[in-house]
Amino acid sequence: MKYADIIVDISAPNLDKSFTYEIPDELGELSIGTPVMIPFGAGNKQKKGYVCGIRSTRPEGNFKLKKIEGIVKNSLTIEDEFMALAYKMKTNYGGMLKDSLRTVIPVKQKVDLKKGAARKDAFPEITELIKNYPDGLKNGTELNEEQKLAKDTVCADIDEGIHKTYLLHGVTGSGKTEVYIEIIRHVIEKGMQVIVLIPEISLTYQTVKRFALCFGNKVAFSHSKLSKGERYEQSEKARNGEISIMIGPRSALFTPFGRLGLIIIDEEHEASYKSENTPKYHAREVAIWRAEMAGASVLLGSATPSLESYSKACNGEYTLLRLSKRAMNAEMPKSHIIDMRAELKSGNRSIFSKLLLEKIKDRLGKKEQTMLFLNRRGYAGFVSCRSCGYVPKCPHCDISLTLHANKRLYCHYCGYSIDDYKKCPSCGSGFIGGFGTGTEKIEKMIGETFPEARVLRMDADTTSKKGDFEKILSAFSKKKADILIGTQMIVKGHDFPDVSLVGILAADLSLFAGDYRAAERTYQLLSQASGRAGRSRLPGEVVIQTYNPEHYCVEYAAENRYADFYDQEIAARRMMGYPPAGNMMVIYIQSESPLKNSNVAEKLVYCIKHYEISRNYKYRVLGPSEAAVKKLKDLYRSVIYVKDSDYEKLVSLKDAIEYFINSQKISEASVQFDFNPVKGY
Repeated sequence: MKYADIIVDISAPNLDKSFTYEIPDELGELSIGTPVMIPFGAGNKQKKGYVCGIRSTRPEGNFKLKKIEGIVKNSLTIEDEFMALAYKMKTNYGGMLKDSLRTVIPVKQKVDLKKGAARKDAFPEITELIKNYPDGLKNGTELNEEQKLAKDTVCADIDEGIHKTYLLHGVTGSGKTEVYIEIIRHVIEKGMQVIVLIPEISLTYQTVKRFALCFGNKVAFSHSKLSKGERYEQSEKARNGEISIMIGPRSALFTPFGRLGLIIIDEEHEASYKSENTPKYHAREVAIWRAEMAGASVLLGSATPSLESYSKACNGEYTLLRLSKRAMNAEMPKSHIIDMRAELKSGNRSIFSKLLLEKIKDRLGKKEQTMLFLNRRGYAGFVSCRSCGYVPKCPHCDISLTLHANKRLYCHYCGYSIDDYKKCPSCGSGFIGGFGTGTEKIEKMIGETFPEARVLRMDADTTSKKGDFEKILSAFSKKKADILIGTQMIVKGHDFPDVSLVGILAADLSLFAGDYRAAERTYQLLSQASGRAGRSRLPGEVVIQTYNPEHYCVEYAAENRYADFYDQEIAARRMMGYPPAGNMMVIYIQSESPLKNSNVAEKLVYCIKHYEISRNYKYRVLGPSEAAVKKLKDLYRSVIYVKDSDYEKLVSLKDAIEYFINSQKISEASVQFDFNPVKGY
């Protein structure tokens, strides 16, 4: 007799464990991940579950075991690897195992592809693009010395059966994609498969096109807008070895490749690689776990690496590969830092500096293109003085205070608050307040100043419909517009050879987002935006407009000095105990009542203190406090921050809190966990 451990597909937290059942002889051999129907509970109701373990010995105890009733038809089995990933994700990120299983199985049901209604092509232009390139490897471009060294290093390790995590740190325009392509070529020639993760929907068409030109219909793409039929079809092609490369966002990481050899994470610093839903996993960490299980390598790429990745590259945990020069002998753009405080004193109250207006006029005369980037990240609730640049900060957390509707400024880490200012406490100016300019207003102002200019705007409003991204980017690429105005989405990985000027408006807004990663985010945004200029034959210029020109992240971004920025920023993180110099766990509490949040928070703080005493630990606890967005979809949100140098001690505290919640039957508010968050709450 054989027995199976089954995870039951139901939501109750106290049932988030496995149950043992007999395997009837008529079912034959079952494998890990097989979906089955089982009798469950006192009433023997039929429930769906997944096999998470097979054993030949009966559990101890004088009780009768129930039998599995059958295998679920038209459902996909979960590979052992994915089951192991789900267990590891639950252990490290909290939540229910069921949540982790749902994450690692993006395709859960078989679809009859013969039925026309089952397949709805969300991106027909990409599908046609792949079909139009016949199978077979095409010759690649010739690599320069730095590119070739990076490629040879990875390929030599793969040939030796050595699997590592690499960080490819290349300046903007250095040809990281060409390195990816040549390494992928080597991997698939050895009969293995590759997953390529990209951070943004707007990059899908551009990326797939580059890869399709080299690899034809060996390429497939995954996306949230794919229909069930498309998802199932892509999954089956991957499972059957009909494709070799899967391109897509975070969820593409769970493509069922059986001969996985390489995972590439492009623009690895992007916050979109962190899930906002339970389990709050980071694709970078899970990619490394999956690669270890599959015997594969991981290649991270960025011009502005996350501090976590660069720190691990510096200490030898990752192998650092550098591309210090732009491809095709292109020069890095020349940067100008404009102090907008001086512009105000000179009588210019416009959002455009005099120099930027001169440069735009010059480019229009030369028939060259301009990109205007409005750095709006973190602008909500942000307060600063336009005369001297003063920004109110929390005296306890070194985090900018956020303006709430009750006219008080709050710290979202510890709850400290003060009344809003009517005059700047530093210089006495009345020019202190929030920032209210948006892309639509900028578009109008450009139209009034340069009526001859053809202008496109790319933001959440202009890209709400299917195909909007591709239409705007295609039009600008074909020089149907002189100026492209947009938010973060226009600066991420796009390559326009005729862009010779980039204007960065309100460069320092993201510096004061009430988040310990604010300086890092600002450096990344400024560097990525600057990198859009001068990527081909035309020399590039960048105008960075700021009220804080002396801030180190602004200075270093303008001069492309990442290593110097890292040294100064990591020193600040060490002083405050923030990641990656320390570790942080966020306990996120949510309910329909602030009182319920408060009651649950008090119980959790009691649990933390009791655990500290029992284990002789001493955590650093901040809060409870309101979340940055204190109410969302009629639910109130509170947070508790817990810091410790030891990550495992935070995980053990998470386990203790989950046990406490279940044993005390705390249900008046939901509790979630997030480790080393990449976004503020």
